[in-house]
Amino acid sequence: MSKFAFSLLATDPKSMARAGLWETPHGTIETPAFMPVGTAGTVKGLTPDQLAATGAKKILANTYHLALRPGPEVVADLGGLHRFFDWSGPILTDSGGFQIFSLAKLSRMTEEGVTFRSHLDGSALNLTPEKAMSIQEFLGADVIMCLDECPPADAPEEHILRAVDRTTRWAARCREAHQRSDQALFGIVQGGTIESLRIRSAEALLPFDFPGYAVGGLSVGEPPPEMYRTLEFTTPVLPVQKPRYLMGVGRPIDLIEGVLRGIDLFDCVMPTRNGRNGMAFTSTGPVRLKNARHLRDTSPLDAECPCQACQRFSRGYLRHLFMCGEMLGPILLTLHNLTFYQRLMKGLREAILEGRGIEFRASQLARWGESG
Repeated sequence: MSKFAFSLLATDPKSMARAGLWETPHGTIETPAFMPVGTAGTVKGLTPDQLAATGAKKILANTYHLALRPGPEVVADLGGLHRFFDWSGPILTDSGGFQIFSLAKLSRMTEEGVTFRSHLDGSALNLTPEKAMSIQEFLGADVIMCLDECPPADAPEEHILRAVDRTTRWAARCREAHQRSDQALFGIVQGGTIESLRIRSAEALLPFDFPGYAVGGLSVGEPPPEMYRTLEFTTPVLPVQKPRYLMGVGRPIDLIEGVLRGIDLFDCVMPTRNGRNGMAFTSTGPVRLKNARHLRDTSPLDAECPCQACQRFSRGYLRHLFMCGEMLGPILLTLHNLTFYQRLMKGLREAILEGRGIEFRASQLARWGESG
């Protein structure tokens, strides 16, 4: 039996939403699920116990950043990622493909692979499909990603076509190079927002029979409605009985809209990054704690939230921490935002199991004032 069995428990009658169970060597994930981002082997500001207290079951780490420091061999010598930062649940590693987009000024790409000039010290990091597999095997994550080319949203169609076909060729090389049976290798669908290219990419990857498929190259500058439209014609091409992962997304409303279009897994830096900068997601919409209106506010950040930030402290105190530059402020808001995201996904999953996914979206938008 596969170490990565995926089973569907329910589908929403009015949308493409699914609720499922995904078995991995380090635990079973209830889907749909959101993965906090621990780029360098840590979700900034939180201990593993605090992270688990948010409800998180699976996290993401990054191949490019861990390859630069401390290096994949060092991580392997220290017991692999799970032992390295003491996380007992599943871990996914990105391949470094997104950095081809985000660090375009520091990289040079050829058919063989990509060479990065380190953002740390300028040293060269050569990343080929084979090298991406080797690094991720050293790191030891449960789920690893093929190296792909992620073009910007405003790229010309011919550029996106080249990226689609290169992503397919690189996926073949990744499939050939990958050795570890305790890791699930996901293929990544590219194609911008162009229907014919998304279908071309997905159909080219299907013969490799990956254990799961990711939708990459979204949330890179296109308007949200274009992202949603793209999912509507992409997810139906992907296998029903395998998990679907939308990479790097996103806002709370994006999670809901993605799930309603058949997505099972998400990751994004938004809850942690926004938390470190004083912005909280709450049951009634976003709260910007640095605003002066919270100076004497004795109310909790979110009366419905069970996290420490909401149960023990006032908005006025949380604002004070940020205005004083105290590290506790970003820690507490990170804790809160991740708890909010996990509670949102739990509520969405329950709604799907009860056949009311569309109603869940309407209810949330009404509470958030459509600003989710």
